[in-house]
Amino acid sequence: MASEDLKTQVPVEENGTKEEEKNGNLASASNENGDSSYVSSVIQKEDEEGEEETKEAAKKKKKKNKSKKKKESPKQTDPPSIPVVDLFPSGEFPEGEIQQYKDDNLWRATSEEKREVERLEKPMYNSVRQAAEVHRQVRKFMKSIVKPGMLMTDLCETLENTVRKLISENGLQAGIAFPTGCSLNWVAAHWTPNSGDKTVLQYDDVMKLDFGTHIDGHIVDCAFTVAFNPMFDPLLEASREATNTGIKVLTFYL
Repeated sequence: MASEDLKTQVPVEENGTKEEEKNGNLASASNENGDSSYVSSVIQKEDEEGEEETKEAAKKKKKKNKSKKKKESPKQTDPPSIPVVDLFPSGEFPEGEIQQYKDDNLWRATSEEKREVERLEKPMYNSVRQAAEVHRQVRKFMKSIVKPGMLMTDLCETLENTVRKLISENGLQAGIAFPTGCSLNWVAAHWTPNSGDKTVLQYDDVMKLDFGTHIDGHIVDCAFTVAFNPMFDPLLEASREATNTGIKVLTFYL
């Protein structure tokens, strides 16, 4: 009985083992199929997440570009009307044209003492550069509109009103440094038309237009010469050369 029982048990065990293996194989196949679906869904999900990240990055880039555009400094209008301080949001104003020292004044560019003095005066220089940038823009504008036939009073009023706009006139802190001089021909300097003056600028006139700007009392005073007849071109060139030469040899007592 014992041996028969043993014999009958063996097939059962074998059958059981085979059934288990069969069921195991089915389960494995099922798992494999299930795993395949799972992998596909994971890949699809990752693709969707990747697309979302790409869209999000594109949105951020777009916003960044918009913010950059917003931060860009405004451009000056024609005729000029935007205050210079708004054109330089950093508060640092450009140096403009620089004339190098020459001959006996060359040492001033290499002297450590003079360089330190200049560093200490940087805030004052920045105020001067602001006034100079206003002067430069007004000067450029006036050169473009001055022509024969203009009333001298109209010319001066246009110039001074433009200075007031660009320098953001504010009492003694910022404004016009002195009345505009518009000396004609044999008048050396400092002639300003009174109210009601009917003097008209002529084609054969030579005019020295002299005006000043200031920030906190730091004055920029510069004149430029206007002539329409080409016969005066050598005179204008001589005037420019004399000015630049004077700057190069000038000694500042700081």
